[in-house]
Amino acid sequence: MHRYQIIIEYVGTNFVGWQIQKKGNSVQQSIQSVISKILKENISLIGSGRTDKGVHALGQSAHFDYSKKIDNLDKFIKSINFFLNKKKISITKIKIKKSNFHARYSAKVRIYKYIIVNRLAPPSIEKNRAWHIRKKLNVEIIKKAGKKLSGTHDFSTFRSSNCYSQSPIKTIKKVIIKKLNEKIIIQFRSKSFLKNQVRSMVGCMKYVGEKKWSLQKFQSAFKSKKRKLCAPPAPPEGLYLEKVIY
Repeated sequence: MHRYQIIIEYVGTNFVGWQIQKKGNSVQQSIQSVISKILKENISLIGSGRTDKGVHALGQSAHFDYSKKIDNLDKFIKSINFFLNKKKISITKIKIKKSNFHARYSAKVRIYKYIIVNRLAPPSIEKNRAWHIRKKLNVEIIKKAGKKLSGTHDFSTFRSSNCYSQSPIKTIKKVIIKKLNEKIIIQFRSKSFLKNQVRSMVGCMKYVGEKKWSLQKFQSAFKSKKRKLCAPPAPPEGLYLEKVIY
């Protein structure tokens, strides 16, 4: 068997998420079906992790095994994208990997970014690609909140009630917050995240930025480990799986 890794970019708006589900179109199923059709073999695609309904990706990573060697990788990518582009999915890279490579378990760092458009007028070009917030946010206070999230902590406050992770303890390696004109970009780096963790953290940071919460209140909610004290999670349209590092 030959193992291949693919890097995927997609707009998640019209999908139920990455993972195959009983109802609705998933990104995983869309790609898997096309690859199986082109290679004329039943292919199973394994992703680096799930993205929820409406969440986008700039660098999702996945792998699949094929009984033969793909002779022309460039031609293969062109063939896949011919069918996938109409669904707003693109395979940007393909690499030959050793058999011990695993898209999910070999990952060392996952990078997510969240985009906020902070202005009065709603976005047109970036509609469904960012969280539009009219009220002016204080970015400097948001940065202070972000610093409190770095390190190893119990993130139960930011954990979805239907999260299947064995432990709520995660290590966030870095939180980077930048303001570019009317955009606020928040980037999180960690080996793994709990379900809804990033969106929940951003929702709480938004409360701090609009001064609905003080930093002390943010810290108190975080340390309480109680989901009921979390602010409403940020909507999925502003979230991107930016990159997976191996």
